[in-house]
Amino acid sequence: MTTHIMIVAGEASGDMHGARLVEAMQAMQPDLSFSGIGGKELTAAGVEMLFDASKLAVVGITEVLSHLGDILAARKTLIRRMQAKKPVLLILIDYPDFNLLLAAKAKKLGIPVFYYVSPQVWAWRSGRVKKIDRLTDRIGVILPFEKDFYAARGVEVDFVGHPLKDTVSRDKVACKEEFLRIHNLSSDPKTRIIGLLPGSRTKEIRSLLPDFLAAARILVSKDQDKKWLFLLPRASTVSEELLLESGLAACRAAGEDRLDIHVLTDNRYDLMAACDAVVAASGTVTLELAILGIPTLTTYRLSPRTYRLGRLLIRHIRHFSLVNLIADQEVIPELLQDAVTPVAIAEHLQVMVNDRTYRKKIIRGLALVTEKLGPPGCAQRAAKLAFICMDRDASF
Repeated sequence: MTTHIMIVAGEASGDMHGARLVEAMQAMQPDLSFSGIGGKELTAAGVEMLFDASKLAVVGITEVLSHLGDILAARKTLIRRMQAKKPVLLILIDYPDFNLLLAAKAKKLGIPVFYYVSPQVWAWRSGRVKKIDRLTDRIGVILPFEKDFYAARGVEVDFVGHPLKDTVSRDKVACKEEFLRIHNLSSDPKTRIIGLLPGSRTKEIRSLLPDFLAAARILVSKDQDKKWLFLLPRASTVSEELLLESGLAACRAAGEDRLDIHVLTDNRYDLMAACDAVVAASGTVTLELAILGIPTLTTYRLSPRTYRLGRLLIRHIRHFSLVNLIADQEVIPELLQDAVTPVAIAEHLQVMVNDRTYRKKIIRGLALVTEKLGPPGCAQRAAKLAFICMDRDASF
């Protein structure tokens, strides 16, 4: 007879972190079975999917309202399963508005709750700290400053390190020359390679990619003595049509011979490591780039309504990128909202590739941030906490 656990991850990064946790727990105790909400990673790890996480991964008030039916249906499905087949543990990954309601129900049913990857209560709605503490049996955090944040509010949490330290490493990526050879790209040492990473969500790509491409045009036209190569990774969840609609088709139609843009669908980390600099949407990708030591310009743009509301609720945060938040200073430059313009993007990238002193300063800062993320083994440390929640022996 298997021991059953429920796990809920509402977004792509949580899906990946959750899958590694499931694998670590099964390695320690093979008779475990899992069900819940997630995506391809958790499915591949053997988790029975009760609801598709892609229907829940929304950002902003307008999107949440338009997906309210799916959100309510998912919650109802999980509660019914908890009642019909009571799990020995509920593992929650971020996604607080949904997961805290689920945690409250689990508590009423006597199901222990492990919150792995704490919500970003340090950014806004910090009052939820006490609620999270009341509804959970153990809290795992993956950002180093979160432990002190909770402690200042009288709540003990465990810093388990960051999951990316197990999946991203300079030692695991192909060297630049090998990457360029595999993809038949220019290996001229004078070529400047720029990564264009506009995010993985439709709204992010439509909002940011046109400006990224316009910035590429500016770089090519302003610095004609140099050769420029632009790399645009396309995730499996992103259609080529979306990229074309967001400005790529116009670039190709214009016949701009010097605007050398390549869309690649594999070897994502190899692509990042091959870049001299990157412009990226703010998110987990900035930490991936930090671990790889790639100078990065981070950007973000929200709908005007969401941005105005955010400014009212988030007044104490000096930075919005995870890299700068962990460093508690500006390591990489940030452009937010109206500051995201093609000219500003081009100017930052040009300095990053041409100013050696500035590059070295950024790279040193990225190394310090990477060190703060902790050693590898995050999933194993989190798995031990999960077993403690289940009152199992965690001395593996």
